[in-house]
Amino acid sequence: MAVRRLHEEQPEAFAFTADNMNWAEATIRKFPEGRQASAVIPLLMRAQEQEGWVSKPAIESVAEMLGMPTIRVLEVATFYTQFQLQPVGRKAHVQVCGTTPCRLSGAEDIIRACERRIAHHHHELSADGDFSWEEVECLGACVNAPMVQIGKDNYEDLTVESFEALLDGLATGNPPKPGPQSSRHVSEPITGLTALTDIDYDALEHAQAEKERAAGTPAAAPAGERTIDANAPESAAVAPDAPKTGISETAGGEQFESEQRRREGKVDPASSPSTTSQPGAANQEVGRVDPSGRSDQAASNAMANPGADAARPKETPAERTPAREDHERPGTRTDTDTGE
Repeated sequence: MAVRRLHEEQPEAFAFTADNMNWAEATIRKFPEGRQASAVIPLLMRAQEQEGWVSKPAIESVAEMLGMPTIRVLEVATFYTQFQLQPVGRKAHVQVCGTTPCRLSGAEDIIRACERRIAHHHHELSADGDFSWEEVECLGACVNAPMVQIGKDNYEDLTVESFEALLDGLATGNPPKPGPQSSRHVSEPITGLTALTDIDYDALEHAQAEKERAAGTPAAAPAGERTIDANAPESAAVAPDAPKTGISETAGGEQFESEQRRREGKVDPASSPSTTSQPGAANQEVGRVDPSGRSDQAASNAMANPGADAARPKETPAERTPAREDHERPGTRTDTDTGE
C-alpha cells in the first residue's frame, strides 16, 4: 500500500456540529471507562461525513475527545483507505471498483469516463470543484459489475451512458435511485428470473415504502410467530402459546425422553451407569455433575425420596476420610496394582 500523508493544505480548525457532537458523545459512552479509544473509527468517519475528508484539525479534535495521543489517531486515519486525507468533490467523490470482475465487465470504460468528465488523475478535483474520483479495490458487488460507490450508496450494472446520467443527476441534485441501473431489481440473473416469477416486486417495494411512511407503529407479528424483545428477559422472548418446558426441544427423541425421566426421578437402572466403577466414573460417563457432587443416579434417587436424603446425618469435616489422590484419578497405578 502506498504511503498516505496528510494534505499540504489544511483548514485552520475543525468542530463537530451540535448534532454530530451529541452523536459522538453518545458513541463514546457505549464503551467502558478507559476504553474510549474504541470509538476512534466511528468518530473519524463522522468527521469525514461532515467535511467530506479527514483533516489534521479533525484528527487532533478526535484525539482530544478520546484522550488519545494525536499520533495514534493519525495512524488509524492513514492506515485505512476509507478515510480521505485530502479535499474531495463538494457534490460527490466517486469510488470506481477496479478489481477483476468489474474490469471484465466494463470498469475501464467507467474509469475513462471519470478521466473525461471529472479529472485526469485520481483525487484530483473537477474544474468546478464538485467532483473527484478514485479507483478502489473490490466493493463486494461483483455480481452487479461494474459498479461505483458514492458515499454510502452503490450504483451497479453501469454502462458509460448510465454512469454519465448518474453524474448529471448528482450535479443537479437529482441522482437516480441507488442499486442496479439496469432492469434488475437486485442481483437476480441478468437474463431474467427463472423462479418466483409470479411475485410483483414493485408492488412489494411500494407496500414497504407505504409502511415506512405510516405512523411508525410496527406491524403485528402473525399469530404464533416467535417475537424477541432485546430488552425483555429470555423467558419472555417466546410465542404466547409456546409450551412452558425446561427440556431442550432440539434434543432427539431418546435424549429428550431420557432427560425427562431423569428430571422426574424415574431413572431406568438398566440404562444407568455402573456403580462398580471407580469413584467419579458415573459422573464422567454421563457428563453431568449434580451441584452436591453426586452422580446422576444418586441425585435422581434423592429427587424421588427427598425425605430420606434430608434425614441422613451430615458428615462433619473431622469425620470425612481424605481420599488419596491416586484413587480419585481413574486408571492411576496404586500399591495394590504392584502387589506392594
